[in-house]
Amino acid sequence: MIKTFKQLALASSVALACLGAAAPAAQAAEEQFFPLLSYRVGPYGANGASLFGGMIDYFNYINMKGGIDGVKITWEECETEYNNAKGVECYERLKSKAQKAPGPLHPLSTGISYALADKVVADKIPLVMMGYGLTMAVDGSVFPWAFPLVTTYQMQASAIIKFLKDKEKGSLEGKKIAYLYHDSAYGKEPILALQAESRLNKFTLIEIPVPHPGNEQGAQWQRIRQEKPDYVIMWGWGVMNMTALKTAQKMGYPRDRMIGSWWSGSEEDTVPAGEAAKGYMSATMNVAGKSVPLIADIEKTVYGAGKGNMQDKSKIGSILYNRGVATALVSVEAIRTAQAKFGKGKAMTGEQVRWGLEHLNLTEARLKELGASGLLPEVKTSCSNHEGSGKVKIQQWDGSKWVVLTDWIEGNKALIHPLFQADAAKYAKEKGITPRDCSKEK
Repeated sequence: MIKTFKQLALASSVALACLGAAAPAAQAAEEQFFPLLSYRVGPYGANGASLFGGMIDYFNYINMKGGIDGVKITWEECETEYNNAKGVECYERLKSKAQKAPGPLHPLSTGISYALADKVVADKIPLVMMGYGLTMAVDGSVFPWAFPLVTTYQMQASAIIKFLKDKEKGSLEGKKIAYLYHDSAYGKEPILALQAESRLNKFTLIEIPVPHPGNEQGAQWQRIRQEKPDYVIMWGWGVMNMTALKTAQKMGYPRDRMIGSWWSGSEEDTVPAGEAAKGYMSATMNVAGKSVPLIADIEKTVYGAGKGNMQDKSKIGSILYNRGVATALVSVEAIRTAQAKFGKGKAMTGEQVRWGLEHLNLTEARLKELGASGLLPEVKTSCSNHEGSGKVKIQQWDGSKWVVLTDWIEGNKALIHPLFQADAAKYAKEKGITPRDCSKEK
C-alpha cells in the first residue's frame, strides 16, 4: 500500500512537472488594451454607433488575423453620452486597466479631449484626436502625449477656403462667408484660422454660433437671409446638420453654396434631411463605400463569422463607419511601428506606443498593402508634427450617396502652422513646460 502511494505520488509529481514545463506555451497571448470612451445614446448616439462600430470591427478583424504580430487587442467601452464630465469619469474608471499596455485613447470628442489633455501626461496614456481636438497639440515639443492626427480643424478650414477660392477663379476678395458653428470647443477651434484666411483673402467672415444640440436655428438663418453670404461653412454635429439643411431649404438658400466640416458630412446628416441635402458639400478625411478592399474584407471576414459590432449593417461602408476603421487602423499601425523598435510580439507600454505614434510613416504603399488605398491620406509624423497630413477631400451629396469632387487638398500650412505654434508656446509658458528639443528626438 505504501509502495502504491509512493508510485502515485511520483506519477503525480511527474505530471505536475510536465504541466509546469508546458505552461509557457499555454499562456495567453499578450494584450494591448484600448479604453473606449464611446457614445451610443443621446443626441450624438447614431454618429457614435458607426464610429465605434467601425473601430471595434477593425480590432476584431486584426485579432482574427493573428493580432498585432501575435498581440491580442482587447477593449472596454464606457458610455460618455458625448458629455465632458462623463468622459472624464469613464477615463478614470478605465485608466488602471490601460496603464500596463495601453492602446491610444480616442475620446472622439473635442471637449473630452480638452479635459484629458493634462491627465494623460501624468498617466502616460497617449491621447489621439483623429480629425478633432486640440489643434496646438500638433506641436509635439510641447504636447508629447497628444496627437491631433491626420488633419486638424484649422488645416481643414484652410483647405475649404482654398477649394472655394478655386471655385471663384482664384479670388475671394469682396465675398461674404458665413461660419455657422456648433457653440462648443469643437466649433470654436477653426475660428482663428478662418479669421486669418479672411484677412489674407479679403473676404468678410460672419460668425454665427448655434447652441447645443442645434435643433433650433431660426434666428441664425434669419441672419443668414439678411447677410446674403456667398457661401456658408458649417461646423455642425448630430441633429444640428440635418436641421441646418432643412432650414436652408425652407429659407431658399442653395445647398450647393453650403460646405461642412467632416463632422457635418456623413449619411447620418444627409439621409434624414432628404431632398434638402441634395447638392450640399463637405470636407472629408476618408472616403465612403465598400470599394475600399479593406472594408469589403472586414464585412466578409468579421460579419461572416458573426462577430460584427454594427446592429445596422447598412451602415457598413458609410463615412463614419469607414472613419472608425481608419481610426483603429492608424492606432494599430502606430503599435506595429513601436514593436519594430521595441520588440515584435510584445505588448507595448504607453511610452512605447507614444514613440510609435510620433514615428508613423503610413505611405501609400503601406495603405495599399493593408487594402486601405484611398481610404485616408498618407500620414507621416514627427516630434514637431503630430498632425502628419493636413489634407482633405471635398465631396458632394447627390441625393443618395457622397461623390468625391477633388483629390487631396492641403490647407495653407505657411499661414496656419505659425498660429498653433504661437498658441503652443503661450501654453508652455503658462504651464511652465520646457519644450523638447526635437532635433535630439529619434
